[in-house]
Amino acid sequence: MTTIHTGPATSLRVVSARDIRTVEDAEQWAEGHRGELRATVAESGAVLVRGLDLRDAGGVAAVARRLANELMVEREGFAKRHVYSPGVYSSSAWTDDMPMCMHHELSYARTFPGMMMFACLSLADSGGEVEIADARSVLSALPAERFAGFTGDGWQLVRNYHPETGIPWQEAFGTEDRAELEAYCTANGITVEWRPGGLLRTRQARPAVLTHPITGARCWFNQIAFLNEWTMLEDIREYLVYEFGRDGLPFNTAHADGKPLTAAVVDELNNVYERHAVTVPWQPGDLLLVDNISTAHSRKPFTGSREVIVAMGDPVDRTTL
Repeated sequence: MTTIHTGPATSLRVVSARDIRTVEDAEQWAEGHRGELRATVAESGAVLVRGLDLRDAGGVAAVARRLANELMVEREGFAKRHVYSPGVYSSSAWTDDMPMCMHHELSYARTFPGMMMFACLSLADSGGEVEIADARSVLSALPAERFAGFTGDGWQLVRNYHPETGIPWQEAFGTEDRAELEAYCTANGITVEWRPGGLLRTRQARPAVLTHPITGARCWFNQIAFLNEWTMLEDIREYLVYEFGRDGLPFNTAHADGKPLTAAVVDELNNVYERHAVTVPWQPGDLLLVDNISTAHSRKPFTGSREVIVAMGDPVDRTTL
């Protein structure tokens, strides 16, 4: 096992699999190294496994089932995915020329994956690299006074499910029954508002910092910057505000009391992430394991096409933390 140091207080561990010729070989290798890999992910935040020769979603699913305690079905997703099997998906549909900023998967949900698995099947012509950032280091780097409100009170996410953009609520929540949706939201601390024309608006407040259940480290864990209006490209933000109004944006984040964020605060957050970002030097066939609490991830803009398969493992109920 080698370690690549490419950012402040951040490292990426790299493990090479040997003698992999078939999916069965990859499964057996994963099973045999499961304990070591999981321990390393918990310690360092991420591990890149090279040499598994993963070629399709079926092979990724087979290996992911060996490494995870349990695969997790996504609910409350914010972008379209293709579902290959329960817990195994395509990467989120996101505009190629827009960066997918640093975030922790489903950090706004009550139940989120403890481990993310990203398999690279093909590289883009240019760009499209995955980056990671240590959430412990990010928390330490944030100016304490400016971000005390978040670390103390948390943050708020507001979503408007428009049929013209984003993902329909029926797809996000896995049901077409309003009563079932409302029951889920009540159980998960989400406020529901039905607006004219059947438009759904949801609102949920979450902590911005979590204590890691294994290491005990405090981690900056949220999507405050990623899902905020000021992270959008200017022309896209202006178009969405024109179409739906600022209160009707498909998603937006705020302080826990609903107070809007300033562009300066969001820029500072993204700048801290950028200073701690580590680019993953992956190749087709590689598998990246990421501790979803201690490590944020992002995706650079790209040209051409790329194929990445995502598996979500080890669901965590935040009420147990």
